Amino acid sequence: MRRRWLALGIVALAYILSFFQRFAPAGIAQDLAASFETSAASLGILAATYFYVYTLMQVPTGILVDTLGPRRILALGGLIGGAGSFLFGFAPSLELALVGRTLIGLGVSVTFIAMLKLVAVWFEENRFATMVGICMLIGNLGSVLAGAPLSALAQATGWRGVFIGVGFASLVLGALCWLIVRDAPESGVAVPKPHFDRTVVLSNLWAVVRNRDTWPAVAVNTGMSGAFFTFAGLWAMPYLMQVHGLARAVAATHLSLWFGGFAIGCLFIGGLSDRLGRRKPVLIVASHLYGAIWLIWLSCTTMPLALSYALFALMGLTTAGFSLTWACSKEVNPPMLSGMSTSVANMGGFLAGALLQPLVGWIMDLGWKGEMVSGARVYDVEIWRHGVLVLTICAILGAASCWWIRETRCRNIWQAG
Repeated sequence: MRRRWLALGIVALAYILSFFQRFAPAGIAQDLAASFETSAASLGILAATYFYVYTLMQVPTGILVDTLGPRRILALGGLIGGAGSFLFGFAPSLELALVGRTLIGLGVSVTFIAMLKLVAVWFEENRFATMVGICMLIGNLGSVLAGAPLSALAQATGWRGVFIGVGFASLVLGALCWLIVRDAPESGVAVPKPHFDRTVVLSNLWAVVRNRDTWPAVAVNTGMSGAFFTFAGLWAMPYLMQVHGLARAVAATHLSLWFGGFAIGCLFIGGLSDRLGRRKPVLIVASHLYGAIWLIWLSCTTMPLALSYALFALMGLTTAGFSLTWACSKEVNPPMLSGMSTSVANMGGFLAGALLQPLVGWIMDLGWKGEMVSGARVYDVEIWRHGVLVLTICAILGAASCWWIRETRCRNIWQAG
């Protein structure tokens, strides 16, 4: 069983890169706007291309890990993600940067679902949420690095060199996945060998989609993580700097606190849920606190720095509540379809991020009064309030959907019918 820890460790490192790539535009939003001389809407599209392809790949990835196995697609994902990072780092124009960002999203889109599949196959069922929480804790190091560390490094050395270095790391991890990761234990629970049958695949996917208990988990994931990915992935830093008048380093620290709280929260909430033997109550409490904090950001109220730090850290802890949606979806569907069921649940948040990042930018561009600082557009408080309103509604709808989650008591309750 030592192999499972080594393999999971390598995939978790790849997941760190996935998180870093997801949230990196927030840490260098001002740099990107100045480098490509772009509007808020165009900047939103640049950041959202990752989410477009990530969303489209969720269900195909679930199908692939359930049929061809995670090892092959992890290796291929490392190669594609590395190429995209190189292109993004060297891109002389917005158009090429968009292509690079798309390849990055395509490459890293396979990592999380493949990791969930490995956890489901290699570890005990009653430890699933805890193990996912541990992986999320490790993976979130990437989001923490995408906050204050990336902002400081980009100011010191330039943002392009960072992405070139990440490209090399992606290639190395892809090779290690191919050499070390295995799809299933050699003994123990019998797992079918990789085989792709289109008819069986489509019927299995349809079984997950038509299961009414799958969709509350999708809705919660969409609302909570959609607001998270949109704001933390791009708009949080400009919001803090322009609305609350914070220095870039201070705003980046807020972002790192959010990511750090999210990392700790994933481990804490998953472990708490497993120990209590309940999913729904934990998810309800976390999501409603999360929605309440969004109302504070919507108000754009001036507050002491210590309070805003504390709120961002608390928001990170409560954001982690959506990590339970993967278990909620997995536990109401056939065990052998864990890849498909978790990917369907995961798809909603990334689709929301893909749509909301450019939407928020477009809304703010409508009210832009022409002010610019260092080549980047500046928006007044009222315009920011319009953009944040969209995300607040998204978060609150996600919280409301928790009441339709089916309680599984931390075990698979699917029955053939």
